[in-house]
Amino acid sequence: MLSNNIDRTPEGVLTFVGYDVTQLAKEYGTPLYLMDEARIRANCRMYLQAFRDHFGPGSLPLYASKAASFKQMYRIMAEEGMGVDVVSSGELYTALSAGFPAERIYFHGNCKTDADLAYGVSQGIGFFVADNQEELLALEKTAAEANVTQKILLRVTPGIDPHTYEAVSTGKVDSKFGAAVETGQAMELVKLALTLPHLDLRGLHCHVGSQVFGEGVYQRTLDIMVPFLASIREETGVTLSNLNLGGGYGVRYTAEDEAIDIPARLAELAAYLKEETERLGLPMPRFLMEPGRSIVADAGMTLYTVGSVKRIPGYKQYAAVDGGMTDNPRYALYQSRYTVYHAHKSGSMERFDVVGRCCESGDIIQSGVELPGDTCRGDILAVCTTGAYNYSMASNYNRLPRPAVVMLTPDRIYEAVRRETFADLTGLDL
Repeated sequence: MLSNNIDRTPEGVLTFVGYDVTQLAKEYGTPLYLMDEARIRANCRMYLQAFRDHFGPGSLPLYASKAASFKQMYRIMAEEGMGVDVVSSGELYTALSAGFPAERIYFHGNCKTDADLAYGVSQGIGFFVADNQEELLALEKTAAEANVTQKILLRVTPGIDPHTYEAVSTGKVDSKFGAAVETGQAMELVKLALTLPHLDLRGLHCHVGSQVFGEGVYQRTLDIMVPFLASIREETGVTLSNLNLGGGYGVRYTAEDEAIDIPARLAELAAYLKEETERLGLPMPRFLMEPGRSIVADAGMTLYTVGSVKRIPGYKQYAAVDGGMTDNPRYALYQSRYTVYHAHKSGSMERFDVVGRCCESGDIIQSGVELPGDTCRGDILAVCTTGAYNYSMASNYNRLPRPAVVMLTPDRIYEAVRRETFADLTGLDL
């Protein structure tokens, strides 16, 4: 199986975290998001332990909550001692309403509104990650009006191509995010930030991309960022104490994907960071990263019920399910690969495109899936590794209600997010 939280009973029924998925589908309905709470906590602890072992005091992994944002997720992050990053007032509100400590919240984004800035400042969040000159000046004004000094990091683009899908590559010079080191704009922003009396510039942030597998990507990033820290010290006399390399470690969606040893990668990264800072006479910075996908992706599974099977001789076979791009838009956006299992049948396998129920030809969950040839209406299919960017990117296109999120633990099963109703769909209509 793709992951060790997935198995089959002797009768061939698929299990997730030890639970029969056909029974879960019967009890909670489909489409259905399942989340392995123990796996989420174990992934958090893996990052926290690696940071304690290899990086300096105060270093902290921040959960990139855009991967999966709902109240119970923030409660888990708080209990595990993680920081979080948020990219909107909605994510911030959700985190705070779940009791997440404001001082461990980092507010990201390339276009924060005045309302975003005012809300974050009023709530006493730990850091804003400032993106551009206009934002710096607006944040200075907001902090001055509140009579506070707001800690910030500056987002810079190191000019690194991580060789990932273009839409999730964020560290190149022409990115919409941050200021480029190469063009001199990053240094200009640093110097501006240091003149603003109500902003306390503590360090730098960068993010090169998502679903990164290459071993040397983050080392190449340090090759840019650490000398830039040295240049800042040389030109301004200020030694910045924080360095945030963002997130992006890839996860295993199919058997062909590499299973990354993240603690080993972090140990190598820490050693390289120490070597580079010592070479340039800099102190070891307070180190931050923002794992999201690698915290929650393999903790997720989505269940669907087959509604129809269509065979076009000489062309394709389709298995249409009761969800689709509304609950998992990633194939439509990125042609993302997933592993799909039939939950309760085996036998002679045939190739199907698993498609959704939306009125779009591009509403595809996965193409070229091997399923039993007798797959039919009423069967349950399971799509693996859906814990990241599924619930958080879900929509109500075609007026389809979003699925429930059910958390699984060895001791209990509980709903973290209830299934939307038709009344919810019209709840804001006037």
